[in-house]
Amino acid sequence: MTALCALVLADRGELDLDAPVSRYWPEFAAAGKDGVLVRNVMSHTAGVPAWDPPVVEDDLYDWEKSTSMLAAQAPWWEPGTASGYHAISQGHLIGEIVRRITGQSLGTFFAHEIAGPLGADFHIGLPPDHDHRTVRVIPPPPLPVGTLPTDSIAYRAFTGPPLRAEASWDEAWRRAEIPAANGQGNARSVATVQTIVACGGEANGVRLLSEKTCERIFEVQSVGTDLVLGVPLRLGIGYGIVGDEVPLTPSPTTCFWGGWGGSIVTADLANRMCVTYVMNRMGEGTVGDIRGAMIVAGAYSALAAMSG
Repeated sequence: MTALCALVLADRGELDLDAPVSRYWPEFAAAGKDGVLVRNVMSHTAGVPAWDPPVVEDDLYDWEKSTSMLAAQAPWWEPGTASGYHAISQGHLIGEIVRRITGQSLGTFFAHEIAGPLGADFHIGLPPDHDHRTVRVIPPPPLPVGTLPTDSIAYRAFTGPPLRAEASWDEAWRRAEIPAANGQGNARSVATVQTIVACGGEANGVRLLSEKTCERIFEVQSVGTDLVLGVPLRLGIGYGIVGDEVPLTPSPTTCFWGGWGGSIVTADLANRMCVTYVMNRMGEGTVGDIRGAMIVAGAYSALAAMSG
């Protein structure tokens, strides 16, 4: 959802995906990040996968503090040379770019420019009148972070700050805008939004992107083992790309992303099909379990049967 906000601005000519982040956020040029491009941030290759020094949970609710810290720190590796999952920081990075361009927070921009026109029941920063509709996630076992070398990029990423699923139970979490982690909705609302990508930028009578901008998602930015997740990924601009690394669908025109616990969305431009899955019982590990992948596989089995 956060990446889509940036793509909408790019489609309008307000954001150049190939420009340095510092064009829009001058402070970000500090500590050797003057060459970091917007597409590096969009593809987890910016070298800023977490905060250094690490932040605590409450700092995530303080937008000015958390983004200022990201702007001031040095990259952990040469930007653009490898991906390292920016688990929480990517939302703040993209969100601040959006804020500098529009004057609106990421959640406000998303609500006005994407969710509103589409009638999508998805929120980044949940209004109080929806509290009675929320359900608590059932946390998975703790991530085995203690088995990682303390000087590794993965350890530093997962402990700066450490992720705690129970935080999502709190009112402070629901009200905050943590664009990489606290989007709140259901599978139908995810599909309502991401069908825009699957259908070349237009769905349900609303056009948010041109077909050309949708195609830019598939410009490969990184292929290889992710420095944080430790799994092979092929990353485009804002989304993962299906391939040998992650063979989610048989269609090479599919982009995807997932969430902690196992949620997933796939958008297939050739078949004009979007498949989504969200859950409240979280699966183990950083990428959850195979429930979502099995639903995607089932959808393609049905598609094959219909076309056959």
